[in-house]
Parts: sequence; structure tokens; C-alpha cells
Amino acid sequence: MTDSKTAFIAIVGCPNVGKSSILNALLGQKVAIVSDKPQTTRTRIMGVLTEGETQLVFTDTPGFHRPRNKLGEKMIQAVSDGISGVDACLFVVEAQSKLREAEKELIAKFKAQKMPVILAINKIDTVAVKTDLMSRILELSKVYDFEAVVPVSAIKKDGLSDLLDEMKKLAQPSEHFFPDDTLTDQPERVLAAEIIREKMLRLLDREIPHGVAVSIEKMRERPDKDILDIEAIIYCEKESHKGIIIGKKGAMLKQISTYARQDMERFFDCKINLQCWVKVKEGWRNREGLIHNFGLD
Repeated sequence: MTDSKTAFIAIVGCPNVGKSSILNALLGQKVAIVSDKPQTTRTRIMGVLTEGETQLVFTDTPGFHRPRNKLGEKMIQAVSDGISGVDACLFVVEAQSKLREAEKELIAKFKAQKMPVILAINKIDTVAVKTDLMSRILELSKVYDFEAVVPVSAIKKDGLSDLLDEMKKLAQPSEHFFPDDTLTDQPERVLAAEIIREKMLRLLDREIPHGVAVSIEKMRERPDKDILDIEAIIYCEKESHKGIIIGKKGAMLKQISTYARQDMERFFDCKINLQCWVKVKEGWRNREGLIHNFGLD
């Protein structure tokens, strides 16, 4: 009889509530990119946390929203798929917000599947008056029979140990599905592409980053040196966007590449030689073939 336990948990919620930040904070390592722009996460990202005999397998899903294009439809499908194939859900909401229509839709999905759900009320560091937080907890506790309600701050790392304890209670006797030192199922090429996209989300105007995709064309370690050569193509939808991404005399692309290289060196623990180019693929977010080629389906 095994003593090991496992739980598969989907992290769901509206865009920009801090789902990826919570995942990264729980793992103690960035596996999902974060920014202050909504719909940062495009596909399901798996993170694995093993402590002692308990293994928690997290799926970070895109923010639940009304899709405006084929890519948006794929993102919403990823949320539905994520909910249907897990043992429980971690439902993330903001501390200072009213219940949104999209959140009501998610709750309806929980009810339909009789899903065990833990509610994480994130960004409690933004709440000045504690009674406001208590009112929010009371409001949400009425809409679903949550396994637990845990106020947290992913940025401040507050409440995360309590949240982790509650999720461990959901683990069932089972052999571990991944080696105990596994952190994520994301290939290195995907992680490198996402790091580049994160820098664009942080540095560029609000709309442009949502129209970009990153393809890693080459990723090869030099046999004689501890250097990883990475070549990436950034695809955008308009010629005008290409000019903005490159910037005056290449300044913006250089800044994006520099920040991405620094992040990659920390993650991969080696020197990185990163080369980035920009190309235009008009309307790629509505083209099934290109969405598939970019690995976003």
C-alpha cells in the first residue's frame, strides 16, 4: 500500500486576477509568465509541486473571458478542458471586485460537475479596510460550497502556506505521476518563447503584445562552451506593429532581447546568446493553421 498522494488541480479565474503569480509563488520558480495586461496566459501550463509524499499537479489556465477571435476561442476551450480533467479547482478572484459575469459562468460549471473548489481571494495587500475583505468573503461564500476560502497575496507571499495546506487535503492515495524533481511539463523552447513574450507585454503598448507570437527556430548548446544559442522569430499582425517592436534604430527589440536573455540565464543557469527577428503574419489570431504552428491550440 503506497503512502504517496496526488491531486490534479486547475487554477481558474478571470484575466489578470493573479493565477500565474500564485502558481509561480507556490512553486518558488517562474514557469508561467506574468504581466499587468489581461489574457497573458494563452494555453494550459502545468506546474508540479512535490512535498514529502504529496504531489500537487497544477494546471494554470487562460483567463476566462469573451473571445474575440479564433485564438480567444482556443483559450476558452483550454479553460473548459482544464476544469473537466482534474480532481479539484483553485478559483482565483480579486479582493477588491464584485462578482463578474464570467465568474458566475465558472461557478455554474463547478456546480454542473460537482467540482471540489478552493477559493483564493488574491491581492489582499490592496485592501485597506479589513471589513471590506470580510464582506467579500461573505459574498463569495454564498454562491458556492467551497472546500475552503483562503485570502492571499501572491506578490507579498501572504497566505500561501495556508492555501497549500488546504490543497494537500484534496490529495488522494496514488503513485506520483511525475518524478519528484519535476517543475513543469513545458519544453525549454516554449519557456524561452514565453519569456520573450513576457518582455513585450511589459514594454509595449497594451494592444500590440496580444497580436504577437514567438517561435524558437534554434536552441542549441555549444559543445565547447557553456553557452546556449537561441534564435527566435517574433510574429506580429501589422507592418506598423513591426516598426514599434523594433523601435528607433532597433532600440526596443534590443531592450526586449536583453531583458529576455537575462531572465533566460537565470532560468537555464547558463550563458545565453539570444538573437531575435521580427516578421509580419497578418491576422494570424484568426488562422487555424498558424495558431497550430505556434503551439497555441
